[in-house]
This record gives sequence, structure tokens and C-alpha cells, in this order.
Amino acid sequence: MQNTVKIKDVKDIVVRFSGDSGDGMQLTGTIFSNLSAIFGNQISTFPDFPAEIRAPQGTLSGVSGFQVHLGNQIYNSGDVPDVLVAMNPAALKVNANHLKDDSVIIIDTDSFEKKDLEKALFSTEEPFKELGLTTQQIISVPITSLTKASLEGMNMDMKSRVRSKNMFALGLVCWLFNRPLDVANHMLSAKFAKKPLLVEANLKVLADGFNYGHNTDMSISSYRVETVNVEKGFYVDVNGNKAAAYGLIAASENSGKPLFLGSYPITPATDILQELVKFKQLGVKAIQVEDEIAGVCTAIGASFAGHLAATSTSGPGLALKSEAIGLAVMAELPLVVIDVQRGGPSTGLPTKTEQTDLRQALYGRNGESPIVVLAAASPTDCFDMAYWASKIALEHITPVILLTDGYIANGSSAWRIPDLDKYPAIVPHDVSQYKGNEWRSALRDEETMARYWAAAGLEGYTHRIGGLEKDINTGAISTDADNHRKMTVIRQTKVDKVADVIPQLELIGREDADLLVVGWGGTYGHLREAVEKMNAEGQKVALAHFRFISPLPKNADTLLRKFKKVIVAELNNGQLAGYLMGKIPGLQVSSYNKVEGQPFAVSELVEAFTKKLGE
Repeated sequence: MQNTVKIKDVKDIVVRFSGDSGDGMQLTGTIFSNLSAIFGNQISTFPDFPAEIRAPQGTLSGVSGFQVHLGNQIYNSGDVPDVLVAMNPAALKVNANHLKDDSVIIIDTDSFEKKDLEKALFSTEEPFKELGLTTQQIISVPITSLTKASLEGMNMDMKSRVRSKNMFALGLVCWLFNRPLDVANHMLSAKFAKKPLLVEANLKVLADGFNYGHNTDMSISSYRVETVNVEKGFYVDVNGNKAAAYGLIAASENSGKPLFLGSYPITPATDILQELVKFKQLGVKAIQVEDEIAGVCTAIGASFAGHLAATSTSGPGLALKSEAIGLAVMAELPLVVIDVQRGGPSTGLPTKTEQTDLRQALYGRNGESPIVVLAAASPTDCFDMAYWASKIALEHITPVILLTDGYIANGSSAWRIPDLDKYPAIVPHDVSQYKGNEWRSALRDEETMARYWAAAGLEGYTHRIGGLEKDINTGAISTDADNHRKMTVIRQTKVDKVADVIPQLELIGREDADLLVVGWGGTYGHLREAVEKMNAEGQKVALAHFRFISPLPKNADTLLRKFKKVIVAELNNGQLAGYLMGKIPGLQVSSYNKVEGQPFAVSELVEAFTKKLGE
């Protein structure tokens, strides 16, 4: 008999898929996110997985999760789930403290046997009571058994059949959110196109999961999530790493300089390398080298040869690249370094997010080694900031470090493929821009202080560069003290003049705010939602979010001084706060910091900012 349910209309909702690393939660969450985007929802996702390749099955350390926030005005992946799919007791336990009183919890009862509870360190056989989950709506479904029954008679071993249980869970969630299966069927068919038996199995289990929800009386409401009217165009679900790769390609196309990436695999930055390898047809050269130092050095060589050169890494790799980045500063070569920040120090928390590399990006080289530092604010903003990093590097002939982080690098949003004609032009400051008669490697543009970039081997432009100081007039090696002082000033001035071309710092919220919240990078979505929520409740709060950090936007000093109370929120122990007070004399700020390998929660931000307002 068909299940008759009420449909609950919601503005936004958070769904989390959680289970063992081998349960396919990342794939399940990705398909559901794509479905939601196709049907008109804004989305923001947060894949959260352990560093171990495969932790012991059913243990707390092996829990993998994928959270998606969908609705009509979405800035982040959400605080706590309205719907939790827990494929085993460990997944339930790990997420128990992050549930609402009325959250819906879907469990696989086949995975809640005594042995499973013991692996998850439960002391009783009543996990919900033990965790204090007494008000939530529990949907208990024998997912594993139903999956086995669904695939009975197919030419698959039992282990392969059980692997499809995530598709049963996905079908059940698709029913809960009124998502037709035709698009999901297409996605699965495309993903497993070379394995027709696997396609057939997954499609059948997906449909059976959907039908189970449709035909079983579970006494709950299904959800209808508000959609949003978006600008017409072609959209894709893109994560920050992929968007950064596309931004580099776009900059290469618009600048006329072929793209070279020299890189070494490191979590969570590896996807940039893996994505760029796919674009040989656009002239992209993406090379996996033997280590981090080789990665940046091959990029420097490519820059000397006239390419748009880039290297990608995370915090430990940025440390290894520091000497070579200093070489690029001294040699004055364009170079883009993308640092996808993760928990540290050392190897730290490889799959978790932090903002703890800011000081390293600003100062982590020997000598006076000024550099341009940018930070992306969201997964889709990684495209724009990679484009900006390339533009600045090529036009100002300087290394640029672009900071992203694990949260926005792995997280995704729906992204409209942009019209590149609407992006600012990139005019490399190479010898084609020199209008004089006698070129020398020391010659500079008086407005930007950038030297004229000549590719190695270009006839008539023979020159030598390296890590030793150069004469200000001839470009030859110099050890003269006064010359070194002048060159040190020039290199700093060249970076300072980038402030003339970058956007002004934007104020979001109230001009008459009693509190200014300051942030940078991937915390943007959580900070903006917290500020908007507080303003909606009658409090006076504004947000200033930095994407351009070195040099600071020209209006940063004036804007920050307008407010009596300024609080800097960041996923470190106060690195931007200290930098701002050093750059803006007399500025006093307070800090709200978190270093747990997890993004901010909007609720904790609202609590902290409200407390600051009350002081």
C-alpha cells in the first residue's frame, strides 16, 4: 500500500551521510548534492573523512561523512544535520552531539548488532538512550538485508552486493526529499559506464530504496526545499581545488601564456594537479615531480622560459618550497603558489581544515622577502582568486601565494561557468611592453616597479638571473651595501603598488554597526550567515572579509578604524589579528579563534559576537 505522507516546506535543510570509509558516503553525498542543485537549490558541501586509508571497520576513527546544506540562500555547509544517515553505531556516536532535537535519523539496523555496538564503544545495547537521543525521529531500516535481497540472482558475490547499500540509502533520501531518480540514474550510468553490471546493480538498489520509502508507512513528513531563481547559464558542481585549476587555465587563455604546473601530491591539494593533467589539449603542462622542492623549482624554470608557472601544495610543502620562493622573489619572476591549508604542524591533521599558514605565507622566507598573498573565500571563489593570482604575478612580475583550505578545497557549490570576456584582461609585463631602444634585465616600469620579463632564449634579450643580489642599473651581480638597500626597497615597493589595482575591502552589513567582524579566506560563509542572523534579530553587526591580504586593500585602514569594536575570527590562534595590528598602527582588535580541524559553527559565532557586543 502506498505511503501517504505530509510534505513539509522548508527554506533550507542540512543532510549528513555518515558511515565507514568503505560505505561510499562521499559518492552518495555528491550525487544527492548534484541532484539538489539541478532541481534549483543552492548547495554547499563538506566532505569530512579520516586520514587513514582504511581504518578498522565499525570504529570511531574510521567514520567518514559528507554534509550538504541546501536551500535558497546558502553560504556554508550548515551547523548540524536535520537529517542524519548513520550506516553504523560509530557514525551515530560521532555525530550524536551535532543533532537537533527533532532531527531525523536513518539507521541500518543490520549494522546495529551487539558486535557493532561494542566496536563503537557503547556500554549498553540501547545506543539512542545511552547518547540521550530521546526526541529525534528514528527511521530503522534493514538496509543491508534489503540490498542483498534486491540483488539476489545477479552475477555478483555477496561482498559486491553489500557495497551497493549506500545506493539504497540514497534512494530512501531521494524519496524523503521528493527527488526523481532519472538524473541520479544518469549520473551513476556515466560514472560506472565501463562496468555495466555495477550500473545495473546500483540502479536497481537505488530504485528499491526509493520505493521502500514510498510504500512503507514511516509516520514522518517528506521535505520540499525552497528553490532559487538563478542567472541562466551552464552550471556545474565544483569544489575549490577544481575551481582553482580552472582559474589557472582561464588566466593562461586570457594572457596568452601557456600554463605549467610543477607539483607533488599532498593532501588536500592533489586534486589541482590531477585536474590540470586532463587539459593537454589546451597546452597545459602538469608534471608530477619527485618532491615539493622539485615542484617549485620546475615551475621557476618554466617561468624563466616564459610560461604562466604555478605549483600547488599544503602547509608542509609550503615550508619545503620556501627557499625556492625566495629565489623567485630575488630573481623577480612571476610564480603562483597555491597552498591548500590543513591542520598542522608537521603532518598534523592531513584531512582537516585550518587557517594556520598565514604567517608562513607572509614571512616564511629568509631575508626581506616581500610577496603578494591572497585568500579564496569559497569553493567557487577559488576560480576568481586563482585568476587574480595569475594576473598579479604576470603583470607585476612577482610570486603570489594563494591560500585556500581543506574546507573549501574539498567542499563544493553550484558554479555558473563564467564568460571570460567579462574578466579583467591580463597583459603580461614582458619585453613586448618595453618601448625603449636598449633593453636590460634591470629596467623597470616606473609606475608598478615591475621589471620587463624576457623569456630565456629570446634573441637579443640575453640575461642572467639567480639568487644573488643584482645591480640596480645593469642587472649584474652586486655586493654593494647601498645597492642592496635600494633593491630591498624596490622589491617591497613593487608589492605595495599592487594595492593600486586590487578591489577595495567591502563592508557587508550595517554602516552603523556596533561591532565589526573581520575574517579572511574560507570562513566567509559562516561569518556572513552569523552576521546576517544577528542583524535580523535587531543587533548591529557588519563584516569585513579579506581576500587580498598582502598588500592590504587601500581602504582597509580607514574602514577598520570606523568601528569601536572589532573582532577577528579565524581558524588559528590570531594570525590575521596580529598582522592587522602591525600594519595599521594603533588599531586594537579582539580575537575569536578555533583550532580543532573543523570549520566554525554559525551558532558558536553568534554566541561569541553577542558576548562581545555586551562587553
